[in-house]
Amino acid sequence: MARLDNHSLENNGVNPIISISLPLLLIIFSVMSGPATAEEPSPVRVFILAGQSNMEGQGVVDLDHPKYYNGGKGTLQRVMSDPKKAAQFSQLKDAVGNWIVRDDVFVRFKTRHETKKGGLSIGFAGYPGKHHIGPEFQFGHVAGSAFEEPVLLIKTAWGGKSLFKDFRPPSAGGETGPYYKQMIQEVREALNNVSTEFPSLADRKLNISGFVWMQGWNDMFDEKARTEYEQNLVHLIHDIRAEFKQSMLPVVIGELGNGGPKANDSMLAIRKAQKSAASREEFKGTVAFAPTANFARPADQSPNVSHGHHWFGNAESYFLIGDALGRKMLKLLNANKSH
Repeated sequence: MARLDNHSLENNGVNPIISISLPLLLIIFSVMSGPATAEEPSPVRVFILAGQSNMEGQGVVDLDHPKYYNGGKGTLQRVMSDPKKAAQFSQLKDAVGNWIVRDDVFVRFKTRHETKKGGLSIGFAGYPGKHHIGPEFQFGHVAGSAFEEPVLLIKTAWGGKSLFKDFRPPSAGGETGPYYKQMIQEVREALNNVSTEFPSLADRKLNISGFVWMQGWNDMFDEKARTEYEQNLVHLIHDIRAEFKQSMLPVVIGELGNGGPKANDSMLAIRKAQKSAASREEFKGTVAFAPTANFARPADQSPNVSHGHHWFGNAESYFLIGDALGRKMLKLLNANKSH
């Protein structure tokens, strides 16, 4: 390598003192600045998914007993085999036909039998094994595909529970519902245990980004519960936001749609209350109503022909519900970039 002495530098019009000092200054600056620090990992986007048995998940994946599951009609496997619908479900399996387990979206659901936790895939429903899905399935795929940050879905749901009594929020007055308390307890438990239950998310900040509510069936059968449903739902939104100290927390309300477009008067009353609560001026831009009635499928094309309260177990219904809930949530988040 050629050596430049002071004389050659001067002949080229360069001040040798400056030339020698610049590298030294860089070294000094580097030392004074201290060692480089590792970039802080991106936070985790946390979504709370709450409600009754349809949030637990009743969509049948692959059970096809001719007597108990209508020969597999309406299961996820059967729906995915339909060439007309294949593209919609293409992201669910890998090239060799295995169910994809996402490494950027995680689910935690404390069922009656166990605490299910892991990367998003089939099986995060209320039943043992991996034969059912709920709204979390496609909601998670929608969220995971939209965000660069990792996503954690905390499910907290129980069948046969009303907002009027079981989930009754504190600000509604009267006795606070035991399942409202348990819902909060389970969410807190999940948040506190992220580092041990999901080691890949350890040391990351947890940002509660949204709340999803899928409920209403039990309130449908009591006149007082139907009458109060809208106001109780408003109280629920206020109390959830106060609990987690986020006054503008995005909330998506899933329609009680399992009766299909032509539902009875009681179900229509709950739907109207759900839509009215979401449409209140105080919630503009932060609460959304997700219509689901058009996702209902006929009983004879579904695995559980006698379970109308569970969308007849039709997996396509649950897939589309999760998709609608996810897209409504994204719309709210895009409108309010602070979340």
